[in-house]
Amino acid sequence: MEYKTDMGRVIGLGSAKDGTREWWIHRLQSVALVPLTLYFIWKVAPLIGGSHAEVIAAFQSPLTAISTILFIMIAFMHLAGGLQEVIVDYVHGKACLVILLVSTKLLCLGLGFAGAFAVAKIAFGA
Repeated sequence: MEYKTDMGRVIGLGSAKDGTREWWIHRLQSVALVPLTLYFIWKVAPLIGGSHAEVIAAFQSPLTAISTILFIMIAFMHLAGGLQEVIVDYVHGKACLVILLVSTKLLCLGLGFAGAFAVAKIAFGA
């Protein structure tokens, strides 16, 4: 049986005075993804099954290329933030936590840049 005061039981369990910044970033990314996703569905989704020339012509439009790159980058940043929250909540080992956080960030960053590079390569016709 422990004889701790109420204060002794709650010390170390309170707010870390951190997290507001991440919350706002996640919300802003969500808001930014709404019009970008709608534009992506409107302009890019119909290209599935289209000819090579149609896809090239669509992505050579600056608005389509830029909005697609923004969609890809913000979506992967949003994914990385969401996965970080899940990992921090459910992984308890320090070494495993660090390895998962770093590998998740690097994977999302790499996939985002690969997608942006692919769109840029199509847009510039290289």
